[in-house]
Amino acid sequence: MFNLVKSFCKHSQIALLLVTLFLGISTIGWTPPSYAGLPAGNAITDGKALLRYALPIDNQPVREVQANLEDISNQLRANRRWSAISKDISKASRVLDKPDQILDSIPKERQPQAQALISQLKDGVNSLKEIAQTKDKEQIAEKRTQLLNVVGELEQLMVTGFPFEVPKEYSNLPQLKGRASIEMKTNKGKLTIVVDGYNAPVTAGNFVDLVQRGFYNGLEFTRAEESYVVQTGDPPEKDIDGFIDPKTGKYRTIPLEIMVEGDKEPIYGFTFEELGLYTDLPVLPFSSYGVMAMARPQNDVNGGSSQIFFLLYDSELTPAGRNILDGRYAVFGYVTEGKDVLGKIKEGDKIESAQVIQGADKLVVSS
Repeated sequence: MFNLVKSFCKHSQIALLLVTLFLGISTIGWTPPSYAGLPAGNAITDGKALLRYALPIDNQPVREVQANLEDISNQLRANRRWSAISKDISKASRVLDKPDQILDSIPKERQPQAQALISQLKDGVNSLKEIAQTKDKEQIAEKRTQLLNVVGELEQLMVTGFPFEVPKEYSNLPQLKGRASIEMKTNKGKLTIVVDGYNAPVTAGNFVDLVQRGFYNGLEFTRAEESYVVQTGDPPEKDIDGFIDPKTGKYRTIPLEIMVEGDKEPIYGFTFEELGLYTDLPVLPFSSYGVMAMARPQNDVNGGSSQIFFLLYDSELTPAGRNILDGRYAVFGYVTEGKDVLGKIKEGDKIESAQVIQGADKLVVSS
């Protein structure tokens, strides 16, 4: 079994933090002292929000609507900042009053559907405004979530084609040209995972291909550390750590693949540390409970195959926006339903089945 981030186990992180505090050094892990602090603002810790922001679109108005609705969650966690919530709602409403700016980014054939979604958003925002006057946090949060799901549908309509070509040396590997949803049933409950091929097509494609093959059915969870990580994907054969392609008889490995914020295509084969990208952040970060990433041998960034891990996000050990996993391991999905199940999984528990429930048509496998 791969020793996922062996040097990053909980105890070593705590020890390193204590040492740095004792020495007065404001850095942990690999980040240089001048960049050790958390980024300004609130890091996004909701997987669904991260997936929305990771879509390859460029429409400022719809992003404003999303940002205003997302911000309501921050206000609800604060000390009853009702005026700030009302301000967010009003800003979103003003943007929706100019639907043409949103429709500009949507192909003509999809615009009728987009117009219906915009109307739904307008009605929903008006309803949210009324709910906010009651100061009922639960109802506000529920309505906000419903509206953000509609925003996500609207943003998805803006995506046309695939934004880049995978390098030729990796074009023989399965690729996911879009997104797919996976239902993973375990003996502790069911997980729904959205995998993102827009930002990690090879990593996501490899996983979806293995799911389609039934590779994960019956596999055990080989690692489960409370408040840290759950890992699976190690075949039962003692001398095999990943997937053997039956067509070639060879062990399939995939490269480290990470999309940097602002870039047009992913970086392949190098960690952020190796490239000196100490201040850059990935589009798909380790900032959400239930983030899914590719495990690999500690000394081989391009040695991933079938083993995956779910991070059980801890705000102290894996701080959102500045932790020692971002830029070292390839994130390619987030658990969107059943997060509570992850915390129940113990070493030796099993995946009963895994299947693609949406997006199977986005998988491209070379013949």
